[in-house]
Amino acid sequence: MGNQTTEYYFSLLGLSNNRQLQIFLFFLFLLIYLLTLLGNVIIMLLVKTSPHLQSPMYFFLSYLSFLDVCYSTVTVPKMLEIIIAKQKTISVGGCFTQAFFILFSATAEVFILSSMAYDRYCAICKPLHYVEIMNVAFCRKLVTSAWIIGFVYALANTLPLLRLHFCGSNIINHFSCELPSILSLSCNETFLNKTLFFISGSIVGLVSLFLTVLSYIHIISTILRINSSEGRRKAFSTCSSHLTVVSLFYGTGYFRYLRPSSASSVLLDVILSIEYSILTPLLNPIIYSLQNKEVKVALRRILRLKS
Repeated sequence: MGNQTTEYYFSLLGLSNNRQLQIFLFFLFLLIYLLTLLGNVIIMLLVKTSPHLQSPMYFFLSYLSFLDVCYSTVTVPKMLEIIIAKQKTISVGGCFTQAFFILFSATAEVFILSSMAYDRYCAICKPLHYVEIMNVAFCRKLVTSAWIIGFVYALANTLPLLRLHFCGSNIINHFSCELPSILSLSCNETFLNKTLFFISGSIVGLVSLFLTVLSYIHIISTILRINSSEGRRKAFSTCSSHLTVVSLFYGTGYFRYLRPSSASSVLLDVILSIEYSILTPLLNPIIYSLQNKEVKVALRRILRLKS
């Protein structure tokens, strides 16, 4: 691409050049996307309509589901277009916008997960003060803070893209516009962009992870002091869904963005991106439905009313 004033698009390679495989992948990821929308919308509707799901934990879960819908919608529809279309292009502006919303959604999600960990800490370690601490106003502040941090982080890392020029290849060897892929095509020196991305990503990632881990250190310490094995099992069961989701999202996302460049691989990047941006939003409602008794009960009630 000569520069941003003569050409206005990037070419996304997608996942395969084999036509038969492309058709299979199109229907596979279309099904995953539709199931993701269905599962997360069901979670949001259950939390909205069920009187048994009005606790802070489910308040955060509904926002997590909303973010999963946003995250998946930012990536998958364009990915489906790239898979099936002959001209696999995206405008420069569209690419930067997609990169912004990927960063925004992912960052907001990690802080929602941290808020959910703090909620479990208060429920298990401070049960007598739980209602007082996790009141509606405080929960809303936590969610608003997650959105603000996500917005600032995404804006700080995507605004500097506007000063870059792209005078070499315009081919992104990926199915979406993630920041590292865009920076690799620039003719400008991108050391400052990469440094800002690494430092800000490390701060955001480590702070959210620290808050989550700190909550769980206190939770585990409290659970271990419970005398009965049944009591310990019940206490831990309230955290198991959240722990599973945290492990999936943090593990793949952090390894994708914060690992050293010496460990970089195009195929590995694509696999990790599929896991945390496409599969994790699908798995979250499944995990919370299968491992959470109250969600299953609420879902059965809704199904009985429908029948």
